[in-house]
Amino acid sequence: WGLLLLAAALRATAAARCPAPCVCDNLRAHVLCLNGSLTAIPDTIPELTRELDLRGNSFMVIPARAFLATPYLTHLDLQRCKVERLEEGAFRGLGRLVYLNLASNGIVLLYQESLDGLSSLQQLILEGNRIEEIQPGAFGHLGSLTVLDLRANALVYLPDMVFQGLQVLRWLRLSHNALHVLGSEAFAALPALRRLSLDHNELQALPGDALARLDGATWLDLSHNPITYVAEEALAMASLRHLFLDHASLQDVAPDAFARSPQLRILDLRENQLQGLPPLAGVGGLVRVSLDGNPLLCSCLLRPFHKWLARARVHAEGACAAPPTLRGRSLDSLKSPEMRCSHLQPPPNPTVPPEQSRAAGSRQCPQGCVCSPDFHHGSCENRNLQKIPRGFPEDTRLLDLRRNPFRTVPPDAFPGLKELVSLHLQRCSIRVLHPGALRGLESLVYLYLTDNHLSTLAAAAFEGALQLAYLDLDHNAFTHVPAGTFRLLPNLISLHLQHNTIGELAEGDLAGARGLRWLYLAGNAIRHIAPAALAPTKMLEKLQLEGNHLAEVPTAALWGLPALTELKLSRNPIKHIGDSAFLPVASSLQHLYLDNMGLEQISPHAFTGLGPKIRSLHLESNKMSNIPDMSNFTGLEILNLQDVPFHCDCQLLPLRRWINKLNLRVGATCGSPEEAKGLKVKFSTTFQTCPGWGQGKAGETNPNKTKAASKSSKKKRSGKSPARGFSKSRA
Repeated sequence: WGLLLLAAALRATAAARCPAPCVCDNLRAHVLCLNGSLTAIPDTIPELTRELDLRGNSFMVIPARAFLATPYLTHLDLQRCKVERLEEGAFRGLGRLVYLNLASNGIVLLYQESLDGLSSLQQLILEGNRIEEIQPGAFGHLGSLTVLDLRANALVYLPDMVFQGLQVLRWLRLSHNALHVLGSEAFAALPALRRLSLDHNELQALPGDALARLDGATWLDLSHNPITYVAEEALAMASLRHLFLDHASLQDVAPDAFARSPQLRILDLRENQLQGLPPLAGVGGLVRVSLDGNPLLCSCLLRPFHKWLARARVHAEGACAAPPTLRGRSLDSLKSPEMRCSHLQPPPNPTVPPEQSRAAGSRQCPQGCVCSPDFHHGSCENRNLQKIPRGFPEDTRLLDLRRNPFRTVPPDAFPGLKELVSLHLQRCSIRVLHPGALRGLESLVYLYLTDNHLSTLAAAAFEGALQLAYLDLDHNAFTHVPAGTFRLLPNLISLHLQHNTIGELAEGDLAGARGLRWLYLAGNAIRHIAPAALAPTKMLEKLQLEGNHLAEVPTAALWGLPALTELKLSRNPIKHIGDSAFLPVASSLQHLYLDNMGLEQISPHAFTGLGPKIRSLHLESNKMSNIPDMSNFTGLEILNLQDVPFHCDCQLLPLRRWINKLNLRVGATCGSPEEAKGLKVKFSTTFQTCPGWGQGKAGETNPNKTKAASKSSKKKRSGKSPARGFSKSRA
C-alpha cells in the first residue's frame, strides 16, 4: 500500500507541476522538453523526476545548482543545447545521477569544479564539443565513472594526472581530437581502465611512457595517427591483448617493439607503408597480424618474418605488392624458395630521436602563488597582482594568472618556462602585448587572453611561441582582425575572435594562418568579407559567423576551402539566399546553420551541389513560407524547421511528403491558411484537395484522424529510442 500511495503521489505531483512546453510520463517519472526554445532550466519540473531529456534547447550556460529542484534524477540529457559554459557547481545536488549526456554543445574548458557533486555518475558523454583543455582535478569528484567519452573535441595536450579520481573508469574515448602531446603521467590515475581509444589524433610517435601506466588495459586503438616508427620496447602494457595501429604512417617496426606486452594476441597494422616486418620477439601469445594494404616486398628479406609466422603459428593477413611475379599473392600461400633475393635493398631504419631528459626543476614558487609539483601547475588567480610574477618551477606546464590587473605583458615575461603548455591570462585588463612577450615559451600550445582590452597585436609578440595552436581573443576591443599577426604561428589550429567589434574581413587579415582549422568570429559587427579574405586558410574546417551584420551569404569568400565541414550564419540579417549560395563548399559541408535570421526567401537552387553529405541543417525561427527541394539530403541526422510560418497549400505538398518519410522530428508548422494555422505540416488537412494527393498515399497520414495521429506521435517520441526523437541514433 505504501508503494501504491507513493506512486499516486508521484502522478499527482507530476501532473500538477509539469512545465508547459514539456511532456511528463508520470508512471516512469520521465520528463521530455525536446527541441524547444527554453533558455533556462525549468524550475517547475516534478521533484521526483528520474529521467530528464532537454535535448535541442538553448541554455548557453548551466548555472550553479541548476538542478537542485530535482535531486532524484538518474538520467540527464543535454545534447545540442548550445551550452558553452558549465559554472562551477552546476550539477551539485545530483548525487543519484548515473548518466549525463552533454554531446554536441560548445563547451571549451572544463574547470576543477565543473562536475562537482556527481558522485554516482557512471557515464559522461562530452562528444562533439569544443573542449580545448581539461584542467587537472576536473574529474576528481567522479569516483563511480566507468565510461568517459571525449571524442570529437579540440584537445591537443593531456597534462599529467588529468584523469585523477577516476578509480573505476573502464573505457576512455579520446578519438577525433588533435592530440600530439601526452604527459608521461597523463594516465597514471586509471587503475581500472580496460579500453583506450586514441584513434584519429596527431600523435607522431607511440606515447610509450604515458601508456606504461595502464597495467590493466587490454584494448588500445592508435589507428589514424601519423606514427612512422615503433621503437625497441616502445610499448610496455602487461595486459594488452588488442592493438590497433592501422591507417598510420608506419615504415618500420623494431623486432622487440612489443616485447614488454607479452599478452598481445591481435596486432592490426593495415594500410601503412610497411615493406616488411622482422620476426617479433616476446609476443608468444600473438594469434593474428593484419598487414592488408601495405606495400609488402616479398623478397628474401621477408623470409625471416615468414618463417617466424610458421614457427609461432601466427596467422598473417596481407598480400605481396612486389616483385611483379608475386604481386597479389597472400602471405600464407608463399613458399620460402619463391621469395628470392634481388637487387632490391631493405629500406633504412628511421632514426629514432634520442629521448630527451627533463630537468625536474626547482620547487620554488612566487610569493602568494600556489605551485603543484604533481600536476606541474602554477596558479596566482585573483591575487590583485600588478606585474606578472617570476620564479615558477622550470617544469611548470599550466600557469593560471587570471583576474589580475597586469594591464601589459612586457618582453620576456615568462623566463625559464620552456615546458609551459597552457597559459591563462583572462580578465587581466591587458591592453598591450609587447614584442617578445612570449619569448622562450617554446612548448606553449594554449594561450587564453579572453576578456581583456586588446585592440591590436604585433606579430613580434608571438616570437618564440612556434607551437601555439589555440589562441583565444574573445571579448576584447578589436575593430579589425590584426593583419599579419599570425605569420609567426605556423601551427595555429584554432582562433577565437568572438564578441569583439570587427566590422569586416579584409584580404591579408589571415595571412600566415595556413594551418588554421577552426575560426570563431561570432558576435562581431562584420558586414563584408572580401573574396580573398579566407584564401590563406585552405585547411579550415569550421567557420562560425553567427550574430554579425552580414546581409548575404559570403559565397565568393568560400571558394578555396575544400575542407570546410561546418558553416554558421545564424542571427545575421540575411533576408534572401540566392542560387548556388553554398556551391564552393558543397563537396565537404556537413553542418549548416541558417536559423534566427529573419530569412524571407530561399531560391529554388540555393542548395545546388549539397546532398548526402549534409548531416544537420538548421532553418528554425525564420519567415519564409516554403523551402527548396531537399530530397537528396539523404544523410540528414538533424533538420530543424521550428517557428517557420509555412504556407500549407499545394505548392508545399512535396515538402510535406518528404517530411512524412523522414525518421526525424523537424517541428514544421503551418502559418497559413487560417484553417491550418498552428497545425504540424504533416498533419494538416489542407493538402487533401491538392492534385496528386491520391497518388502514392501509402504511409500518408489519414486526414480524418489528425488528432489521434498527433497523440500517437507524441507517445512514440516520449520513448527511449533516440531514432524517434529530433536526431537519428548513432552507434
